[in-house]
Amino acid sequence: MTTEQLLARLDRADALPGAEELREATYELLRCELGDRVLDVGCGGGRAVAELCGRGVRAVGADRDPGMLAAARARSAGLAAPGSVPLMAGGFPEPGVVPVPGGEASGTSAGSSPRTPAPAPAGFVEADVLRLPFADGEFRGYRADKVLHELADPAAAVAEARRVLAPGGRAVLCGQDWDTLVLDSDRPALTRAIVHARADAIAGPRAARQYRTLLVDAGFTEIAVEVRTVVDTAGRLRPLLDGLATAARTAGLATDARIDAWLREQSARATAGRFFLAIPIFVASATVPNSPQ
Repeated sequence: MTTEQLLARLDRADALPGAEELREATYELLRCELGDRVLDVGCGGGRAVAELCGRGVRAVGADRDPGMLAAARARSAGLAAPGSVPLMAGGFPEPGVVPVPGGEASGTSAGSSPRTPAPAPAGFVEADVLRLPFADGEFRGYRADKVLHELADPAAAVAEARRVLAPGGRAVLCGQDWDTLVLDSDRPALTRAIVHARADAIAGPRAARQYRTLLVDAGFTEIAVEVRTVVDTAGRLRPLLDGLATAARTAGLATDARIDAWLREQSARATAGRFFLAIPIFVASATVPNSPQ
């Protein structure tokens, strides 16, 4: 998948109903104050970094993909400029907002309101989530959204989060359990098998259900876990099913004809307004103790 394709997928997910509220919930769970340093690992296109900076937080995005980092820097350009509007100055598409040349925007998002903090400068660094190039206790907040399932050793990433967080610092982990995608279909048995085939092709498909255990084992306290569900009935995430189909083909799960028929059914459902995909998102938060455990 190219950087452009991945960015398009991320933008589609960010435009789903409830997605903005989910991101905002992760920011609130960080409990950061103006000027605090926050690390967003696997930062992708930099949207979370931009939004955190818009809150007056000094956010740093870390990603191992140089192409994605270049896109994040371009999208966040001008974020801290006097009079700039967070997000739109960075080129992020938002529902109800129409970008126009020059980086300005016309229209407003429903329910939006002016942000009072002066935007902080956004920073981005190429880094491995297992070996972060930061000193012990350098951050007050650590955020990992849709990251840990990509790792064969998520426990090492959580231990690294503990290292770079200061006493009293907060970690927020967010992501889906790939075994729990819920998709309506006329072929339920095949759908279930395809979902599991895709999960089996991921390094840590069930990392989200392990969040609490990972945080306990790393020595965090005040651990809380909640589940929020993203629901798509418009077919915006229909391209996600192509990845599921590819995994099923690779695993030899069914003939190409059966898998093609499954995809056609889902496309027809999207066209007819009968599409239904629900993705439970697990959100875990925790605190670094102020005294050694």
